[in-house]
This record gives sequence, C-alpha cells and structure tokens, in this order.
Amino acid sequence: MANYGKEEGTKLIANNKKAYHDYFVDVTYECGIELAGTEVKSLRLGQCSIKEAYCNIKNGEVWIYGMHINPYEKGNIFNRDALRDRKLLLHKTEIRKLSEKLKEQGYALIPLRVYFRKSLVKVEIGLCRGKKLYDKRADLQKKQQKRDLERDFKGANLRV
Repeated sequence: MANYGKEEGTKLIANNKKAYHDYFVDVTYECGIELAGTEVKSLRLGQCSIKEAYCNIKNGEVWIYGMHINPYEKGNIFNRDALRDRKLLLHKTEIRKLSEKLKEQGYALIPLRVYFRKSLVKVEIGLCRGKKLYDKRADLQKKQQKRDLERDFKGANLRV
C-alpha cells in the first residue's frame, strides 16, 4: 500500500511539516539527490527524516545537511553514515538564482519533502523566509477557524 502524493507515480517518503509552521515558502524547486545503493533501499522502506535538515550552497553545488537516512538492515559494509552530507542535483542557472536570493537577509533553503517520482528519489526544497511569532499565531488562528467552520457545516448538514 503506497502513500501517493499529488501526482500519479509519486510515493511520499518524508514530509517536513515543521517547515510550513516556521517559514513562509516563496519558491519551491524539485531536485535529484546523490545517494548510495543501500540508502535507496532504506528509502524504499520509508526510513528517512528531514525534520532538522537544511540546505546550503558550497562551491557552486547545493548540499543537504542533517538529513537522516537509517542504515539499511542488510547493508553490511556498504552502509554509509546516516547523517552524511548529500549533494542535490540542480541546473547551474537555478543554483545561481538561489545563491542570489540566499544573500538577502532572512532567506533559507529548507527541504520540504522527499519522494519517489517513478523510480528516482526527488527532494523538494523551498526558498523560505522565517516567520515571526505573531505570524505563527495568526496561522494557527486561521486553521482553528477553518476547522470550526467545517465542523459547524458538517453538523448543519446532518441535522437536515
């Protein structure tokens, strides 16, 4: 039973809900990731976490730090370090645009989700601005109001 994302043929591995709570996501990019064979097998089992992960540009390449992929159970000597830095695959023009935006104050590159598109592992990264405390409170308030409206609407339909 696969957990499919928005499009047909995508299987969600990990989602970073905390990023949507802490940041405003301005632009998203889909990129590939450079992995070892046992890491892909571990991802097929859904053993990945990107809660504490972030991205940075170093020497004209985008790297992801803090992404945890559990070692594959049957990997033996072929397993890699679970928290090693991994290279993301983007076009040079996209990397140039990102580096220009990152130089501005308050922007960060945050991984939003990891998924399979057909047989390839993809990472969706977002160019994000940090939220202030009052922004987070306003978002929670809107979410609660939406829940209340849906609950009232559902109750009104059941009574008729």
